[in-house]
Amino acid sequence: MGSSARKNSVQPDYNETRPKGSELCISVISWLMQDAIISYVFYRSVLAFVLVIPGIVPWLRYKTAQYRSSRKEKLKLQFREMMLAVTAGLEAGYSVENAFIRAYPDMCLLYGSDSDMCEELKWISRDLKNNANLEELLSDLASRSHVAEIRDFADVFSIAKRSGGDLPAILRDTASLIGEKIEVRREITTLISAKKMEQTIMNIVPFGIIIYIDATSPGFFDPLYHNPFGVIMMSVMLTVYVLAYLLASKILKIEY
Repeated sequence: MGSSARKNSVQPDYNETRPKGSELCISVISWLMQDAIISYVFYRSVLAFVLVIPGIVPWLRYKTAQYRSSRKEKLKLQFREMMLAVTAGLEAGYSVENAFIRAYPDMCLLYGSDSDMCEELKWISRDLKNNANLEELLSDLASRSHVAEIRDFADVFSIAKRSGGDLPAILRDTASLIGEKIEVRREITTLISAKKMEQTIMNIVPFGIIIYIDATSPGFFDPLYHNPFGVIMMSVMLTVYVLAYLLASKILKIEY
């Protein structure tokens, strides 16, 4: 019955989720604002604004990747807290299945009933009450979440449950390991936050300089607009700017 429930489930694959509602609107508006600034600073042309609009496609892909990464990080943190709640249930004498079921209200208090982990626990609780196999449910969560810690836990849990391992100890150790990884990531993020701020400032500086000179010395940049030479020159500058932005982003991107 567990396998059948998995095939007909509506749980999300966290590598396929997309921002919706207000988050999607913010992404679209932010691109249109960037498009307007680029079109004004580099071309002073409404046609350029229209031609740059298709750039929203890679922009939305980038924001979607950010959204998925952030969502999986939140799921990882929530999973750690869920394991602590399950451990408390096991130590109180509940069976492992009932410990997962009783963890649901605790997670709702911590993160709200609409959080991803609460949704996952709700589905797990429903399927457990229908006699589904907990190992299959955790394996399904691991495969959909694409989170290494959850996948490792599902594998260890399956082995420990079949061999009669100390489940409370395994849960505590896994929660501790995930917590240590989260803390290390926070420390790394803190260390590079200043560099990211410098990158943000440097991204803005070229536009600020051009807008400032244009405001204080009207007509200074007129030879660079509305003529073939100017369009080519500004296009080269825009290309250099984009490449510099991508290079800086790649340097500051750390894979965990």
